[in-house]
Amino acid sequence: MALSRSARLGALATATASLLLVAASSAPTPGADGIGDTYFPQLGNGGFDARHYALDVAYDPGTDRLDGVTTLTARATRNLSAFDLDLQKLDVTRIAVNGRTARFTREGDEIHITPRGPLARGKDFTVAVTYGGVPEALNGPIVFGSDYGWMKTADGVFVACEPNAASTWFPSSDHPSDKATYDIRITAPKGLTAVSNGRLISTRDKGANTVTHWRESRPMATYLATATIGKFDVRTGRTPAGTPIYVAVDPVLANGNSVDVYAVTAEATDYWSQVFGPYPFEETGAIVDDMPQAGFSLEVQSKPAYSAVRSESTIVHELAHQWFGDSVSVERWKDIWLNEGFATYAQWLWAEHKGVRSAHDSFLAGYNQRPADSAFWQTKVGDPQRDTMFASAVYQRGAMTLQTLRERIGDAAFFRLLPAWTKLHRYGNANTAQFIALAEKISGQQLDDLFQTWLFTTGKPAL
Repeated sequence: MALSRSARLGALATATASLLLVAASSAPTPGADGIGDTYFPQLGNGGFDARHYALDVAYDPGTDRLDGVTTLTARATRNLSAFDLDLQKLDVTRIAVNGRTARFTREGDEIHITPRGPLARGKDFTVAVTYGGVPEALNGPIVFGSDYGWMKTADGVFVACEPNAASTWFPSSDHPSDKATYDIRITAPKGLTAVSNGRLISTRDKGANTVTHWRESRPMATYLATATIGKFDVRTGRTPAGTPIYVAVDPVLANGNSVDVYAVTAEATDYWSQVFGPYPFEETGAIVDDMPQAGFSLEVQSKPAYSAVRSESTIVHELAHQWFGDSVSVERWKDIWLNEGFATYAQWLWAEHKGVRSAHDSFLAGYNQRPADSAFWQTKVGDPQRDTMFASAVYQRGAMTLQTLRERIGDAAFFRLLPAWTKLHRYGNANTAQFIALAEKISGQQLDDLFQTWLFTTGKPAL
């Protein structure tokens, strides 16, 4: 059938409009300056996916100065005319994209980078940032009122960055939803040990310094990266089940310590591998530094960092995070209970495993000691808000949620659920809705009421 002239003109206009829309949608545009996390709107960056960080940092404890070159390999997720990286306080002297000098400007903690030409969607590119200065630790209500991030010690530095301090020492897309692999080279004075993530590749002397190369070959959130430097007694070996282990303890803390960090780390790594699924990383271990003013420990990927010698219960908590928080990371920070509630529940499971107290009794102890009018019960654990994201309720009520779930669905289903969760989201990100859906699938039960009561409703739940 032949088309009329008006019909042909109409078809031509429609086709032209469609081509214009396609051209407009594919035109290069700047990436967003954040990934859209309501707690930290400008953390992370849009328009690309971080793939690999090559960090080359040199630190002088005498001046506290850090000089570095960070080379990020990323993949554009749209046609990019410009993009951002996160970097706090430190001075940038040069940026190159795909080997060519790029223009950049600073606005607060954001570096706005404009390459010489657009970056095509689906293609990898590299951005190398040369920078330096004196890193500043962060402080505030978020992490128990403590300093966190890059923290100077008597003989070096203790680096523990949750949730938003990785960008105090290297430019990055500083949000756990944008995970990458890492090569980390640390130059420090001879006589000091530099400890980082993954496995040790090499050490070599360079003048008055030693260059230490670590490689984390599994995807890692930025806040889990470390470059802790100081005097350490190092012990290496394998756990009874065969996982390589590296434990570094500040010699100041070695004497009079009632907790054998190496032995507990080895035992807990193997036990959690039975309960939660195979250990997700190439090496396990610990970094124990003399930094008591920090007042916290952190689940640094492959080697939890302790700011002093901690208890056996703390060690098993941080090691449980290797599955819950490190391998399976939060999609947004509001889901932090998926990290802390699970690691706290692991402490209850450890006490049960050791015959000290059942998880049910641990639940009752926490439940009964807090009256109904306690502020503890006013935190909505499933969305605790930024400044209270590390409130005790996130830990304890999160663990109570898991014990309540266990008693509802039974041990058989519950202990299928935990390794199924870590397998399904291994090396990725996940959220609360996905956990609820998996719990319902494995148990065959509808569980909305349980999670609504324990995670999203204020007040003390009735038993």
